[in-house]
Amino acid sequence: MTQTRVEWIEETLRAAFAPQHFSIEDDSAKHAGHAGARSGGGHFRVFIVSDSFRGKSLVQRHHAVYAALGTAMQTDIHALAIRALTPEEWR
Repeated sequence: MTQTRVEWIEETLRAAFAPQHFSIEDDSAKHAGHAGARSGGGHFRVFIVSDSFRGKSLVQRHHAVYAALGTAMQTDIHALAIRALTPEEWR
């Protein structure tokens, strides 16, 4: 069985951040014809609630997510909207 991009992103981010809450949306269909979509890159939205984000700025949180996804950010993911919160911020 082959994983979809959504499944791979979810598995990768769950392993990296052990989130208390996680959701992902594939917005790729909304961007049909867009340059990134034509080259095969997808458009995604992720919402992650994790203790890992404590003490980190918004920029540091986004960098951590990008780092966890590695080279997929240059190949499989054209656009990624990130909402990364601590459990306290989520409440």
